[in-house]
Amino acid sequence: MEWERAKTYILLFFVLLNLILGSLLLMERRRYTLSPQREQEIALIMERNNISMEASLMRRFPPMRVMWVGGFHYDRNQLVEIFFQDTELTRVFGPNGYVVTSDNGKLLLDQGFISYDNPMGHGGRDDWLPSLEQAQAQDLTDAFVSTHWPDFELDDVVIGSNWLRLSYRQVYRGYMVHTNFIEITVTTRGIIRVEMQFGHVLTVERERQPITAPDEVLLTFIQRMRGHALDTPIVVTHMDLVYFQDEGSPDPEGRYRLEPYFRIFIDGDEGDPFLINAFTNEIIN
Repeated sequence: MEWERAKTYILLFFVLLNLILGSLLLMERRRYTLSPQREQEIALIMERNNISMEASLMRRFPPMRVMWVGGFHYDRNQLVEIFFQDTELTRVFGPNGYVVTSDNGKLLLDQGFISYDNPMGHGGRDDWLPSLEQAQAQDLTDAFVSTHWPDFELDDVVIGSNWLRLSYRQVYRGYMVHTNFIEITVTTRGIIRVEMQFGHVLTVERERQPITAPDEVLLTFIQRMRGHALDTPIVVTHMDLVYFQDEGSPDPEGRYRLEPYFRIFIDGDEGDPFLINAFTNEIIN
């Protein structure tokens, strides 16, 4: 009899515990979620400043961690194997870095920056495209990147007159690392140029820090763009959160500090997105 009563008490305890934890999680989620009223207010402010939002407004802004990245991370011999199928290569160490060349291709490694050029296309005639369509170009670059750098995902596509540039960035725990990138230029001859630079993600700090709410970030963006929007309407096409390295100097252990940044893309601008520090709400670009 006593055991039956004890089991009932234990069951009630766990039911109450789950209710309390559920309530705390709900309160935490609401704390870091934009209310409908705030969404309406920022939409009205943007409209009054001749700025519209084509993309969906970010509603969640949970606390985030600082990321630490090591120095430039690559294997020289592995890169040579990736970019060259030729047996006869010329290798030169010089003031402009480490250069590897073949009949058509050239690989340059210079202070962590990597570039590869081949006007005949990286894969030769087998990778030549019948026409320059984005879907075909992306199939080619997706296969190339996923084979050698599977943790990189497509981030952006720029369309030129007779070329496409597809940018890939590393994804770590669900967030893109903006400063770890691979940019690939494609023509009907396939991949003719690759540029990349990336450090090795070491860790993220255990402690989370509050970040700025998306509507406050948009207010910062509005203040920067108010003068431009007087003459030409501005359309925000995309907004997201990434990790970005603003300062170039490493700490005493040789690590680089990356913080979360909001990126804001606008219609008609093929340059870099606007970057706003999620901790400080300061715009740097």
